[in-house]
Amino acid sequence: MNAGALQDELRRVLWERIKARKLTGLGLAKQTGFEQAYISNFLNRKRSLSLEGMDRILAAQSLTIYDLLNREEINKRASSIAASDGDFENVVLTEPEIAATAAIITRDDVRDILKFKKSFLRRLRPAAAGRADWQRFVLMKVDAQEAASMYPRLLPGATVLIDRHYNLLQPYRRNEVNIYAVRRNRTCTIKYVERDGDHLVLRPHNQTHPVSVLPLEGRDASEMIVGRVCHVAIEA
Repeated sequence: MNAGALQDELRRVLWERIKARKLTGLGLAKQTGFEQAYISNFLNRKRSLSLEGMDRILAAQSLTIYDLLNREEINKRASSIAASDGDFENVVLTEPEIAATAAIITRDDVRDILKFKKSFLRRLRPAAAGRADWQRFVLMKVDAQEAASMYPRLLPGATVLIDRHYNLLQPYRRNEVNIYAVRRNRTCTIKYVERDGDHLVLRPHNQTHPVSVLPLEGRDASEMIVGRVCHVAIEA
């Protein structure tokens, strides 16, 4: 699929949202900082987008390039790594920005593979909204800044297993607060999360670090939540 075909698919997705009254041209212009005429000309095939323009629209609508590819196209690019091996399941380690945005982790984005007991993964309960086509479990490394904000729950260099089929704000266990990976600036931040009106409140475990607020801007909270952190591995 070339750049022109990707832009045609983006137009189609945007028009679907406009017809469903989930979006307006004016609203998209405000989200992206573009003039309304710029958005209108793109939607009506009077102009194409620059790479920066396309990226801004994708980010504003919580879309990725993978959302514009059909399933056959994705399968062509998908990893050929075996999904399982006996009693163990292969789970891919990828970069935070890929974990946050890519429905399917492709071969080029796999940094490592770790094995998990199938029986362990099967016991994990999902709580998903709109994630049927997303690869469920992914791994990512936690950097020093994220680890410091969640210390001692996380340590620098920790590897976290993320269940991307758990993107609803509901407790996994009674009287226990979930840790979530949350989409922020096209990557992941790991925090405790709660909703306050039209915002997500991201709370650190380490009280010396600040609480941050993420505006939803008309999006559902489940679109911003990458998944629940369901396992933490610390390298000795």
